[in-house]
Amino acid sequence: MSNMFDDIAFSPADILLPKDVDMSKWAVVACDQFTSEPDYWEEAATLAGDGPSALNLILPEVYLNGREVEERIRAINANMKEYLDCNVFRCFEDTLIYVERTQSDGKVRKGIVGKIDLDDYEFKPGNNALIRATEGTVLSRIPPRVKVRENAPIELPHVMLLIDDESNSVIGPLTRNVSEMEKLYEADLMQDGGHIKGYKLTKELEKGVSDALHALKDPALTESKYGIKGASPMLFAVGDGNHSLATAKQCYENAKKTVPESEWKNLPSRYALVEVVNNHDEALKFEPIHRTLFEVDAKDVLKAFSEYYPESFEVTIGSFGDDFKEKLTESQRALLKKESQFIRYCYANKTGVIVVPKPSKQLAVGTLQEFLDKYLEEKGSEIDYIHGDETAEILGRKPGNMSFLLPAMGKEQLFKTVMADGVLPRKTFSMGHAQDKRYYIEARKIR
Repeated sequence: MSNMFDDIAFSPADILLPKDVDMSKWAVVACDQFTSEPDYWEEAATLAGDGPSALNLILPEVYLNGREVEERIRAINANMKEYLDCNVFRCFEDTLIYVERTQSDGKVRKGIVGKIDLDDYEFKPGNNALIRATEGTVLSRIPPRVKVRENAPIELPHVMLLIDDESNSVIGPLTRNVSEMEKLYEADLMQDGGHIKGYKLTKELEKGVSDALHALKDPALTESKYGIKGASPMLFAVGDGNHSLATAKQCYENAKKTVPESEWKNLPSRYALVEVVNNHDEALKFEPIHRTLFEVDAKDVLKAFSEYYPESFEVTIGSFGDDFKEKLTESQRALLKKESQFIRYCYANKTGVIVVPKPSKQLAVGTLQEFLDKYLEEKGSEIDYIHGDETAEILGRKPGNMSFLLPAMGKEQLFKTVMADGVLPRKTFSMGHAQDKRYYIEARKIR
């Protein structure tokens, strides 16, 4: 590892890229997308054809619980070995790759591909690691993924880490100096995935990345930016691929048990390939994820909420487009604070807003989820996590259902909330549409 990348958990890697292949057939979307749409993955297989493709090296999660999963995993490991033995890859040693990804909406998202040190990553709540999970990790989801990775000779990343870089000091200089870099790949991405380009950073540009990340890590900057005295710096937040990164961490911990501690630093599994993206990138959009309850008594839910948060109150409105504040009484207006949270809900033909004047959580989703976890545990009702206002409202108005529609989380809230509350509630936000998630292109040896 280059000395200039010491202490920031992110550094250049020996990156494998396919050579002499059709990159539009090689690159496929993250395995945790389209999990209820086998047709998508069948079409991907048709498009990939018989030639080398990343599709042959991953396990789409739509098949994770299928009968043939063990056979699929063995085939994946065999394909990886074959690709290595047959020199499908070219290795770019000690490299960072600057990525420009044109999304389905035409906006260009920029990032840097390199490796992170898993000793500096933690997914358990309340930790002080440089790299932290943003949402709660479902531990039961890790063992099946470990089976896929534990014997794999290489990894392909779909993990995206976020940096809180308002001045765009880390990635901005790469965009301005892209003409100085060697282009490593360019391709249209299958199934409406947009377009992608990858460039190899020069050593001078690498130094700029290192200097800027060191500056973001400064404890004094952390305290002044977030107003949290004595907080340990959080340089990276996991934006996408939290369970995949947690799986890599578990595999590393398992590997540590097989060798003396003096050899841990040399384990290839100690590192994981990721893409770093600026949280403030204009192409990166945070979308809320709503909650729909099934087979519930909506009036009982609202009554229980008011008992759980005694200072909260409801306001009935005609539709979600109404300004509910116009319907507040003088006494209710007097209760409002700067930090007050507003949660929309609907059921049958009723529409309303719950006002929580003094919330204990940084985000409305945290306030709501804390209540829902307790309520659902007691009542045994079902919940689903819904993308899109219209879909959530349609579902919520069906007999026996109820939906809560949450506000979008501001990007500026992400890092401060994770540092203050530990992790966000599960399913807090989504970063863009499924086809705009990371596509597998780069690889790295992990054995």
